[in-house]
Amino acid sequence: MSATITQATGAAHTRIYSVGAARGENAVPNDDLVGPIDSSDEWIRQRTGIITRARAVPETDAIDLSSAAASEAVQRSGVDPADIDLVIVATISNPKQTPSVSAIVADRIGANPAAAYDVNAACAGYAYAVAQADALIRAGAAHYAVVVGAEKLSDIVDPTDRSISFLLGDGAGAVVIGPSETPGISATVWGSDGSKADLVGMNHTLTEFRDGTSPWPTLRQEGPSVFRWAVWEMAKVAREALEKAGIEASDLAAFIPHQANLRIVEEFAKQLKLPETTVIARDIETTGNTSAASIPLATHRLLEEHPELSGGLALQIGFGAGLVFGAQVVVLP
Repeated sequence: MSATITQATGAAHTRIYSVGAARGENAVPNDDLVGPIDSSDEWIRQRTGIITRARAVPETDAIDLSSAAASEAVQRSGVDPADIDLVIVATISNPKQTPSVSAIVADRIGANPAAAYDVNAACAGYAYAVAQADALIRAGAAHYAVVVGAEKLSDIVDPTDRSISFLLGDGAGAVVIGPSETPGISATVWGSDGSKADLVGMNHTLTEFRDGTSPWPTLRQEGPSVFRWAVWEMAKVAREALEKAGIEASDLAAFIPHQANLRIVEEFAKQLKLPETTVIARDIETTGNTSAASIPLATHRLLEEHPELSGGLALQIGFGAGLVFGAQVVVLP
């Protein structure tokens, strides 16, 4: 008779315990950016809703932002850092292609020797990482996880690019996820459409820059096409996430979409027919578009401004470069 292996099993349910945040040190108003794009404060506000955005000083990188946000989340969670055995960082702005941001963050927060890896799913990265932490804990592969969304997009922006330069900010948001007696994170609806990958992403490769055939790679986008995709296709994804969670839009205490553009956020809310009682995240107004960091940063701000939302249901949805998307319903900590 052959030997049999032991397969791990974990908690039946998971939830988010706490949220931490770190924003770039400088508040950069529209007037500081309009010259190179021949624009105005009024034009930027009308098209995006952004009044100012957070940007980090040169000495601060995505690793520093991640570490600060993760430290706050762990401190608020009450979980001993030594008990954290998984760290996932969603980012497209690691200052080095290797080592991972997550391994350094795990060390800085006292979680060695936690499993650690980065996720590159752009603006959907945080939703992807939450889905993975939830699944790994329920599978018994981890007990407590730190999930971080972090970006320093000011390093990869062309100040003369009228399609995207004025949108981007720097920051990190983090959560601690662990076992729960009741469901706290719904099934995730996620996917991609790589056939339209050229609509938003980097304009050159690092090897082209190395070989002197292109300038420093920066983000760019086809704004109108991305807007249409985000509003119409992502509304379908949001509805599917609600269906998988077994709830109605009227059950939501908060709606926390990726902070891409305030016009997208508001059109989204109309498409979902959210009631007036649902609080809608509008962190983009003073933080800007921070890609993978935008959902946890917006969550942090909502809970600071509306502590009564704690324990309520929130629909969060990320979408972005590579036309990657992910959505789930969570119980707010």
